[in-house]
Amino acid sequence: MEFGEIVSVLLQGAIVTIEIVAMALPLAVLMAFSFGLIRLYAPAPFKQIAIAYIEFFRGTSALIQLYWIYFVLPFFGITIDAMTAAVVALGLNIGAYGTEVVRGAIQSVPKGQYEASIALNFTASQRLWRIIMPQALVNMIPPFGNLAIELVKATSLVSLITIGDLTFKAKMLADTTLQVGEIFGVVLLFYFVMAQFLVFFIRRLETHLSKGLGRGGLHS
Repeated sequence: MEFGEIVSVLLQGAIVTIEIVAMALPLAVLMAFSFGLIRLYAPAPFKQIAIAYIEFFRGTSALIQLYWIYFVLPFFGITIDAMTAAVVALGLNIGAYGTEVVRGAIQSVPKGQYEASIALNFTASQRLWRIIMPQALVNMIPPFGNLAIELVKATSLVSLITIGDLTFKAKMLADTTLQVGEIFGVVLLFYFVMAQFLVFFIRRLETHLSKGLGRGGLHS
């Protein structure tokens, strides 16, 4: 097979990979913020639910989680398509790690900021969203960037439930053409480019938030 044809087929798989990341990443962020805030501020029973979610998805294999959602849930009457299963499994898995990022970033905000906002008679909601969260977001960006890259790499698992992602297309081509070196060389390049795009975006976002923080917060 011509090299251009190989790249064309792999590009189709890369597009599917990007689609999965584009859907799973917002889910991961939503889960991270939701359960991170629950761990910090919710009543004890809800905190225990958050802890159970975090420990389960961090303590078990992402591949097994994917298999459970796609292959096992139908036995309980819950059937979802492969793409949805991939998005849900990866989103929940990365979100569990992100939960600790959110919690840690909020706790890293200097106590003086809490005390100053209380002295100014801010409500709990105002303290969180106007003072604490803007500063915590800056601290969250680098680890969230790492998790986004981990998500891109984890998408290779979805080939095992027959989704035509980049890895699936590569295996298919390798089996039919035996041009293993060329195929997986291009695959490495595609994953590297996707990761570098995320690094660039994360750095720009971090710079933007840092500049905004310089104009906010509570200063003595």
